[in-house]
Amino acid sequence: TVIRAAILIQKWYRFTMARLEMRRRYSLSIFQSIEYADEQDQLQLSSFFTFMLDHCTHPDSVSQIFTSPSAPQVMDEGLCLKEFEKKIDVPDSYYGPRLSFPLTVEDANALLHAFRNEQLLHARYVLQLLSETRRVLKEMPNITHLSTSYSKEITVCGDLHGNLDDLLLIFYKNGLPSEQNRYVFNGDFVDRGKNSMEILIILFAFLLIYPNDLHLNRGNHEDYIMNLRYGFTKEVSKKYKDHWKQILCLLRDVFSWLPLATIIDSKVLILHGGISDTTDLDFLNALERNKQLSIVHVGEPFQKDQTSRTGLDKTESTAFHGFRRQKCSCFFSEMILDILWSDPRSQNGCTPNKCRGGGCYFGPDVTAKLFERYNLKMLIRSHEFKPEGYEISHDGKVITIFSASNYYEEGSNRGAYIKLNPELTPRFVQYQVSKYTRRQNLRERVGTIESSALKSLREKIYAHRSELTSAFAQYDVNGTGRISVNDWAAAMESVLQLELPWRMLRSQLAQMNPDGEVDFMSCFYDLKMGQPIKEAQPALAETLCRYRKDLEIIFNIIDKDHSGLISLEEFSQTWRLFTSHLGIDVQDDSIDKLVLSIDYNKDGHIDFNEFLEAFHIVHRLE
Repeated sequence: TVIRAAILIQKWYRFTMARLEMRRRYSLSIFQSIEYADEQDQLQLSSFFTFMLDHCTHPDSVSQIFTSPSAPQVMDEGLCLKEFEKKIDVPDSYYGPRLSFPLTVEDANALLHAFRNEQLLHARYVLQLLSETRRVLKEMPNITHLSTSYSKEITVCGDLHGNLDDLLLIFYKNGLPSEQNRYVFNGDFVDRGKNSMEILIILFAFLLIYPNDLHLNRGNHEDYIMNLRYGFTKEVSKKYKDHWKQILCLLRDVFSWLPLATIIDSKVLILHGGISDTTDLDFLNALERNKQLSIVHVGEPFQKDQTSRTGLDKTESTAFHGFRRQKCSCFFSEMILDILWSDPRSQNGCTPNKCRGGGCYFGPDVTAKLFERYNLKMLIRSHEFKPEGYEISHDGKVITIFSASNYYEEGSNRGAYIKLNPELTPRFVQYQVSKYTRRQNLRERVGTIESSALKSLREKIYAHRSELTSAFAQYDVNGTGRISVNDWAAAMESVLQLELPWRMLRSQLAQMNPDGEVDFMSCFYDLKMGQPIKEAQPALAETLCRYRKDLEIIFNIIDKDHSGLISLEEFSQTWRLFTSHLGIDVQDDSIDKLVLSIDYNKDGHIDFNEFLEAFHIVHRLE
């Protein structure tokens, strides 16, 4: 009886743990699928900027995105520190760190102490720090070469994405950067998290103190356009209300000077994204990297006579190059797009990275070919969420390192960093910043992650309501409002293209009747538009809701004086260009009536941020 009871308990435990693991995995799949879909939207938006340049009556407002920053760059760099000191006063009421250059370890410690206590560094010191960082970065090569012979180990960190607690925990566990404790930070320092600015300040400060011992690679988020979508621009504007334009302008230049890769002992290649079958390290090292300001701008049409890529026949190769070049900047090399955006896969060959919309998937044969050409042993890259903070692929030759714990939600993942010894044997250190999850059991932690993932997915579903309703109707030939689970799942995937286990998710997203059929309109019951404007027709409101992020970025770019206002003419013209470019069928008079209705003081301008806020999705229970 005791043995039988023990077996039953064991079965129950295994079943419970398996269900929790299943829920955790599909929740992470939802987060990652939505993230990649958003990146596709971002790269699609970049193609719109080229369209605007060709069709806009005021192209100067768009072309500024792809030209070099002006104000801080024309200033003699030797005078920058003094000029900022003259022009920007630091009041006596400021109790934060007061920096003097050249920086010392004491200055870096003062910054760490201040940021732990949620203090801001004054704008004058931020601008001086950025100016000095640019000066140092300009002296560095595109590919930095390091050697382990000068120290026992080198630490490699992946994406931080504005999570200051992760950086502080790394320094606590592993020690501060120094001549004896060298670091490589592999890009994506900013966006998503709320402390991107503090992370940059700390890393740049240590770079100035130890320029030979702390090294930074550029990530795909060290980019002006990406920052507009993913939060860094907004963070800077909120924290530095009087000088944020100067700071962002200088940051654009600093980002353009970040090195592209690091090589340790001529054997270990470290870069942010990955490689392709055309990656040429000699060519990368010879590029004028500062000319490549934005990594998401669209360039020239593809050439049909290009040679076939590994694993593709001639027709597929032509389509692949068309896909790739459509996403490439005329200012930004396709090769750099590859190293910042690509992901490894287990299948041989080099194929388009359709999930992200840029870069490629590279297989073990592509890795082996590059290693043979340059006599490499290991590729360390970041760029990709991993639940355990790291992943080994391609027979141990490729390592993904991801250092932002709790990336999607509190408790969603661990962060990790790598320690490389002189034998180049990687040792992984995992961690997880825990503010709340320590007080939760496993079921509660998984429930929190699942709830957040499903909330994001429901918002995605509601934003495609019209398309989904039409797709459901094709299966509902008798107009009953009900379809089979298989048909419901097929309709969901055909519209959203998220590659999710829809049958498994059905119970969380839609109701089923006793006959086993899905009430497909129940997908939308728990959601509604935020602050509906009565002049907005349903189809127009849904379109504005779906493209709200894109429109916010576009209008912020057009708004050259950063007042938050644009003219009715600019609004209407931009809207017509946007809908024309994406093939959206919306009547012009409907948007004209809507815009006129929100010009409350009739001065010919509208507050576009307030306007777009009216078209966000809210959950009825909230």
